[in-house]
Amino acid sequence: MTSRKTSENAILLSPMVAFLLAILGFPVVLSLVYGFSETTFQTLTSPSFSGLENFRDVMNDAAFWKAAWFSLKFGVITATLQCVLGLAIAVYLAPLVRQHGWTVAILIIPMIVAPAMMGLMYRLVLHEFAGPIPHYFYSWLGWSPSFLGPANVFSTVVVAETLQWTPFAFLLFLTAYNQIPTEMKEAAAVDGTRPWRRFLKIEFPLMVPTVFVALFIRFIDGFRVFDNIYTLVGAGPGGATTSMSIYIYETFLRRGEIGKAMAAAILLFLAAFLLLTLAQRLVGRRAS
Repeated sequence: MTSRKTSENAILLSPMVAFLLAILGFPVVLSLVYGFSETTFQTLTSPSFSGLENFRDVMNDAAFWKAAWFSLKFGVITATLQCVLGLAIAVYLAPLVRQHGWTVAILIIPMIVAPAMMGLMYRLVLHEFAGPIPHYFYSWLGWSPSFLGPANVFSTVVVAETLQWTPFAFLLFLTAYNQIPTEMKEAAAVDGTRPWRRFLKIEFPLMVPTVFVALFIRFIDGFRVFDNIYTLVGAGPGGATTSMSIYIYETFLRRGEIGKAMAAAILLFLAAFLLLTLAQRLVGRRAS
């Protein structure tokens, strides 16, 4: 009976599985073909096999390694800042949220705005000549910093990313914090445990799995960042804010090197796959 039911479920699911394989599989196969071929817009329908030539070109491109270093540094810094701030806000505002649940809707507003629109907004308010923030800095302090200049552009994009996506970490940590049994908190309070010690010894250890998940998700999102940085400052002065996604985009559309762009995309996918595999193993070991 069980085997019959399993076969029936497989038959019912087969059309959806076939549809997903067709929709998702075709771009993957096409990317692999272009990645191992010499392809431009002129030879898009008739690529010529070139082996690992595109991968060698990518690995020998200093701009690729610069973009990889930017993405790695940006992902680590933004993920850390978002998780630290999100955890602090979640713990501090948890009592307020229990009484007034509508406050969550206000706190997550930055996350709702499209990243491209957020980038355009920051570009407007931080513009060196027309932006209100540099204007008031100069009017009040006699100092007009170039937020999008070479010296400050990295800090600017980090702050913009952190402000937009800290609410995501806040939601995860608020949910995890509210799942901690109230009896444990009350027992610790009765024993005279100070709030900060109760958090470090009791509450935070129970939230560690959520912290790990939040760090991983935000790092992956920061590593592949594109839209908000590209609309804010593009590749940046001297390519200072060229992430891996921006590098692939410009290689593909600006220079027309489709094979090289696909090779870089394949390398990016392999790096993400390895990180995901490593994260799953670490979570599995902790669970066991």
